[in-house]
Amino acid sequence: MQNHNEPQQWHGTTILTVRKGDTVVVAGDGQVSLSNTVIKSNARKVRPLASGDVVAGFAGATADAMTLFERLEAKLEQYPGQLTRACVELAKDWRTDRYLRRLEAMMIVADRNVSLVLTGTGDVLEPERGVIGIGSGGSFALAAARALIDTEMDAEAIARKAMTIASEICVFTNDQFVVESLKS
Repeated sequence: MQNHNEPQQWHGTTILTVRKGDTVVVAGDGQVSLSNTVIKSNARKVRPLASGDVVAGFAGATADAMTLFERLEAKLEQYPGQLTRACVELAKDWRTDRYLRRLEAMMIVADRNVSLVLTGTGDVLEPERGVIGIGSGGSFALAAARALIDTEMDAEAIARKAMTIASEICVFTNDQFVVESLKS
């Protein structure tokens, strides 16, 4: 039962990255929900950064994610071609800065060489087997992608199928996907 004195929470988002062969794909759904209501079905939660050399996706509050995108862009300008270093520096700021500590979001970022998950607790994690998912449907998409990673399917096909499976299971995930990819 919902306590009507508590603020309603925005829900939604499934972000998935799949790295296979010479391709990395970041995919995100488009649904934004407030409690049990779909507010928007075509939100763009995945975007290219650093002149297209990095792809990032977010789960969490939109304004917080935009702040993190801007901060990451600045770190990438400061450390060009060094995604891991830029992410570690952002994670340090995120964890220690009084304003940033309040941000409620997670990010997946990828370039041609590495995929990472960033959290507000200072984590910068590289996925196992080149696959990681975040957000309300992230575990569903992750499980599906792991099951498909050893098939003949390419990275984009795996990401799209895994996201479709997540959208069929998670009520906060839809099938309006944004998919960005990079090739080595």
